[in-house]
Amino acid sequence: MSRVGGGPLKTSLKSMCLLVLTSQRLNREVFHCSAADQLKSCERTVMAALCVNLLTVNMFLSVFFLPGDLADCDTDSHLFITAPKKMEALSGSCLHIPCTFTAEPGEEEFDSTRPTFGVWIKTDYGFDYIKNNAVFNSSGTVNKYPMNITGNLSQKNCSTLFSNLTTSHTDTYFFRVYNGPYISTASCDHLQITVKDSPWSPSIHISAGDLKEKQSVSITCSALTPCPHSPPQLTWNLHPDSHSETEENTDGTFTTKLQQTITLSHTHDGYNISCSATYPVNGGRNKTAETQQTLNVSCK
Repeated sequence: MSRVGGGPLKTSLKSMCLLVLTSQRLNREVFHCSAADQLKSCERTVMAALCVNLLTVNMFLSVFFLPGDLADCDTDSHLFITAPKKMEALSGSCLHIPCTFTAEPGEEEFDSTRPTFGVWIKTDYGFDYIKNNAVFNSSGTVNKYPMNITGNLSQKNCSTLFSNLTTSHTDTYFFRVYNGPYISTASCDHLQITVKDSPWSPSIHISAGDLKEKQSVSITCSALTPCPHSPPQLTWNLHPDSHSETEENTDGTFTTKLQQTITLSHTHDGYNISCSATYPVNGGRNKTAETQQTLNVSCK
């Protein structure tokens, strides 16, 4: 492996400069290295030229080999959405999709005073595929999937409720806006939805790492809540009559939590906390997952 500042690379640079004691053209520059006292200067010049060449190659690669999301999208798009890149849902339940959009001006401009319609497209955003791949249009013309845009499109809110999900709804989705002459698809911002048959196990978090006797700690059991309209019911053995609460996260998704503050004693050492999340689904067949965690309490 080549090294800068000594070793094989320095030796090769000396050899290069000795071979070009008269002159050598490199990157359209003529370097004169005819005297021994110019050897070090020649080495620095050749090294600088090599660095310029490497920088040029890196710039070339960064332009022509873009990251996946940028390389796959339509750079002429003027519509961009803010939504989770990936979301999971439970079959037989629903999915709340938090979504807002930015409509940049192109040949036409977005006008909030005009009627605005939103379209969800699956699999491919290409224009030739829109007719077949459109699964929902808020205008009412397409209603292949049980979706409903709950956000105010005039205020650039495209939040959507996706109901009665099945595993066949697992796909990549794109959003498109019709606002009079302004029509654009958010081709660079896709949403990957995965629908599962099995629920997610809840997580248990303890506010302190090292647990000591007489220490007051907060213990939280939380569960993913893709469908806030029908959240999971959390139960645990810490306090059987506890009531769970559903909270909105900063990204617009939801989490259901149970929280209890306890003062630790020697009786809690080895205590096994058990928390279960029961998700309501269509047909009345609830789906339940459980998590357990053991407390390790030491003396102060």
